[in-house]
Amino acid sequence: MQEQTTLAAAVSYTGIGLHSGRDVHMRLAPAPVGTGIVFVRTDVAGRPTIRATADHVTSTLRATTLEEHGVRVFTVEHLMSALHARRIDNCYVELDSEEPPVADGASLAFCRLIGEAGVEVQGAPREEIVIDKVYRIDDDERQRFVMVVPYDGFRVSFTSVNPHKLIGIQYENFEITPETYEKEIAPARTIAYEEEIKKLRAMGLGLGGTLETVIVYNDERWLNPLHYEDELVRHKILDVIGDLRLAGMIRGHVIAAASGHALNTALAKCILAARR
Repeated sequence: MQEQTTLAAAVSYTGIGLHSGRDVHMRLAPAPVGTGIVFVRTDVAGRPTIRATADHVTSTLRATTLEEHGVRVFTVEHLMSALHARRIDNCYVELDSEEPPVADGASLAFCRLIGEAGVEVQGAPREEIVIDKVYRIDDDERQRFVMVVPYDGFRVSFTSVNPHKLIGIQYENFEITPETYEKEIAPARTIAYEEEIKKLRAMGLGLGGTLETVIVYNDERWLNPLHYEDELVRHKILDVIGDLRLAGMIRGHVIAAASGHALNTALAKCILAARR
């Protein structure tokens, strides 16, 4: 029997949001058995909470947004990914803004923050999502899909398809353990095409991104050094791990081709609905 876990101590991180560009103070705090991952907006009167479940996804435009009680948080996927990979069941995420800090543009900083806090085993059984059949979401028009099949463990196989000559088709396949995740996935940053950045910022997105936190490319070259030759597909794996945590703690094999937040969270909703 696996047991639920939380953080052994509270830890804090200060930075700016990837899309909002706003200063944000984040505090990760221990939570009781059965709490799940809960965001707390400390900047709003009454400290309203937003439960990190697929039911509360309201937007997937360039990031995953959650909303409950009339308040929202967005770009939650990188933090959720680290919490999923480190197998944290219960945690309060206190924020004084709408968006967690971009940190390193990936989730390594969050993994290290969890490591700093330590993990406490809580002595109650974990309600793991054991995949016992195939769940699949397709986007036939764009020839994309994401699925999860039964598997005794947690594995992700992802194919990324990008027509740009620098990127092309990338594939990775990892058994997700805390150690493998931190070494092979957590440092993989989000990506942006240079010509697209002005348009994104005009939409109020990407305002907190820098060449330290985002890998940027143009028609001819990368503008900053890569952490991995296939950093894009590794970041896609990071994202799907975070988005699927909105269904719960997954035990299964995730297989995806060119999937993004919309398909990922649709799959999370499908899994969650089947359990009710």
